[in-house]
Amino acid sequence: MEELVSRIKKDGLVLNQDVLKVDSFLTHQVDANLMAAIGGVFADAFKGQQITKVVTIEASGITPAIFTAQKLQVPMIYARKAKSLTMNEELLTAEVYSFTKQVTSTVSISKKFLNETDKVLIIDDFLANGQAAKGLIELCQQAGAEVVGIGIVIEKSFQGGRQLIEDMGLPVVSLARISGFKDGTVEFLEGDA
Repeated sequence: MEELVSRIKKDGLVLNQDVLKVDSFLTHQVDANLMAAIGGVFADAFKGQQITKVVTIEASGITPAIFTAQKLQVPMIYARKAKSLTMNEELLTAEVYSFTKQVTSTVSISKKFLNETDKVLIIDDFLANGQAAKGLIELCQQAGAEVVGIGIVIEKSFQGGRQLIEDMGLPVVSLARISGFKDGTVEFLEGDA
């Protein structure tokens, strides 16, 4: 997605050989127009899949997921990293390791929002080692739901996340595929959306 690649080139900040900071438009401050366009691209990419729910993980995946769900006209569910007092029903849970935060979290979704009749599209902001996507797939499988694909805003193709997901038999659509960082700049692969 050329608009996204241009924005990464303009506003992305390479922190080290593994980390790209995009807090001015995706992970802290959000460019709603760009996210609406991203949601449209994901909706178009998966439009024939009869999706009933879009699932993501808090927090930075919520914005692209909600715009995708809006375009598909289905509900969006986000896995929570912390249980609140209001979450007193049965929960689906999975362990997820965060590459950028270097912590493992137990994420959860209420069983009442996801079941065996659902066809799920998972959306997330980054794909690095694939652990967030894997955890979300596990939550969906616990509910008996079918995951039909994974939509990723920014993929770090030099890490193993795509292979992990594809080895599970699921298609991955990434809007910006990064091959690496060189001299403080981002190098891209050709995208697949």
